[in-house]
Parts: sequence; C-alpha cells; structure tokens
Amino acid sequence: MNSLTAVALSGGIDSLVASVLLKEEKRDVIAIHFRTGIKRESSHLKDESILFENRIRAAAEVIGIPLVFIDVSEQFRFDVVRYFVSEYENGRTPNPCMVCNRQIKFGKLLNRARFLGADCLATGHYARVVSAACGRSRLLKAIDPNKDQSYFLALLAQDQLKFACFPLGTYTREEVRRIAERVGIIPFVTEESQEVCFVEGNAYPAFLKKEGMTGRPGPIIDRTGKMIGTHRGLCCYTIGQRRGIGIPAAEPYYVIRIDIAANRLVVGRKPELRADECEVNEINWIALPPDRPVRVSTRIRYRHKEAPSTLFPGDDTKKAIIRFDTPQEAVTPGQTAVFFKGEEVLGGGWIL
Repeated sequence: MNSLTAVALSGGIDSLVASVLLKEEKRDVIAIHFRTGIKRESSHLKDESILFENRIRAAAEVIGIPLVFIDVSEQFRFDVVRYFVSEYENGRTPNPCMVCNRQIKFGKLLNRARFLGADCLATGHYARVVSAACGRSRLLKAIDPNKDQSYFLALLAQDQLKFACFPLGTYTREEVRRIAERVGIIPFVTEESQEVCFVEGNAYPAFLKKEGMTGRPGPIIDRTGKMIGTHRGLCCYTIGQRRGIGIPAAEPYYVIRIDIAANRLVVGRKPELRADECEVNEINWIALPPDRPVRVSTRIRYRHKEAPSTLFPGDDTKKAIIRFDTPQEAVTPGQTAVFFKGEEVLGGGWIL
C-alpha cells in the first residue's frame, strides 16, 4: 500500500498542479481545503463561496482525488487576523502570509493531515526541501527565480519542514501552466492572490475599521519636525510609501517613520529611506544558528532583491543585527528579514 500524501488545495493553479504531479508519481493523495470564514463574511454574495467550493470539488474530481473541507476560522481569526490588526495598531507593517504558513497551513492543517494518516503535507509553494546528512531539513529556493516562494516559508520549524512537500520546486511557472492545460483543469482555476487574501480589494483601512481600529487624523512632519500636512490615520500608511501622502512638491515625499505615540507621520525624500542596518528578533533558524558573524544575502520583503550583508548574532540566538554592504531602502518594522546562503534559506525573523 502506498503512503498517503495530503495536499493543501486552495483552488488556484499552483495547488491544483501540485496535486496532479503527486498523482502522476502514483502516490495516494487526499486534498484538504481549509475555510477561514473571512471570505464568506466579506463577500457581497454568499453564493460566491458556494460557487468557489463547487469549482474546487469539480477540479478534484477531474484530477481523481478525494477532497475534505476543514474549518479553521476560529484559529485563523485568532492567529492571523488579530495579529494583522495588532501590527497596524503598533505602527508596524504585518506579513500575514508568514504567520498563516506557520500557524495554519503547517500548523492546524498539517495536524489534520497527520490525523488522516498522511505522511506529509504538500502545498503549491515554489520551493524545495531536502534532508541533510545530519538529519535536519534544508529549505532551498525554487529553480524558477521569478516564482521562488522560499521566503514565505522561512519561519517554519524543523518539525514542520520534515513533513513538508513542495512538488512545484523544480518547475517553472510556464511548465505549471502547460500541465494545467494538459490535464484540463484550467476551467476550474482561480489565480493565486498576490495580496492579503482576507482583505477584499486590498482595502486595508476599511478592513481595519471593520475590525475596530479607528485611525485618527494627525500631523505629517518632515525630519526637522516641521508640520507640512495632515494624515488620514496612521493605518493608511507604510514605510516607503509614496502615493497617497497628499503633499504636492517638486520632489516626492516618502513615509520614513510612523510615530504611533504622537500620532505623527514622518516623511522625507528618497535618500532618507535608506538604512545601513536593521535589528531582527524572534529568529527562526532552519540551518544551525551561527556563533560568529557570517556573510549572508538578506531579503527584507518578498519583492526585495537580496542584499549582500553581514549577520552579527546577538547573545540570544533569536536576535541579530544585519549590516548591509549598501544601504537599503524602506527597511520596514514588522516585515520579515530572511537570510540566504546561495540557494539555501538559513532562517528569518521580524524586523524591529
């Protein structure tokens, strides 16, 4: 009897093709779709959720795999939504995908997969995981640099990675699309979202207001402390933002600091965005933590080009200082700094 592999089926092309690849490897596969409850609340028509789930059922039938639904709405609201709102309340920019992958997909969903008898949980992430000689799991980039999503998996612990499977890690986006067309699942596909999945239309201020966060207008100041305008509420802004500040000038302003205590938005010119270093805490080490300074490439957000840098470990292995070879723009508190050594993810933590 073949071992059982569970796959997290979102309904997007990537998770569907991951299921196809597992089936073609002659594995026994079971698909799991988790309901967060958020889409149903925010949808204008409740029927949209029913239609969406019917498409997932139809796709699973075409692939030939059983499908189960689980409700994670309570934990999703507690671990992801509450975190998202809290970060904005404290003047930081959240990274909910990192939390969802750790707490929901490779937390609650992995536990359910194991309960159903699965040996591992597969997702549609473009990444690779391999076993090292020492018995640890190594997280590697996908072979397609334009789709690599190893960044989003940097907070997974060893006891999560050892049960992880990423079938798309050795495929390009174009190859995945061709597989979907070959097996006939394109009519059922909904493209994977690139933004926060539970905020409808990416309307963050409206979502935060619905969650009870009331932003108050306040002063916009420059680095000298001079008031040059009024902001709409600090939840409407993030470090590095240029659009929406609303101050006409020959040279654009950028958000360089969010001062929650004084309810002030600090803006400046583009050169003022640059930082030589950043402090990182709550680091999750996938590789063994270093005990001395080490050369790394650091990515400070998903779309950021990795920056050559030196990591200086703190007295506590959960803390470090990252010193960039070249100053980096928009180093944003609340985002995740992920450390790479070539194609390997060493670990990652939260930017202070």
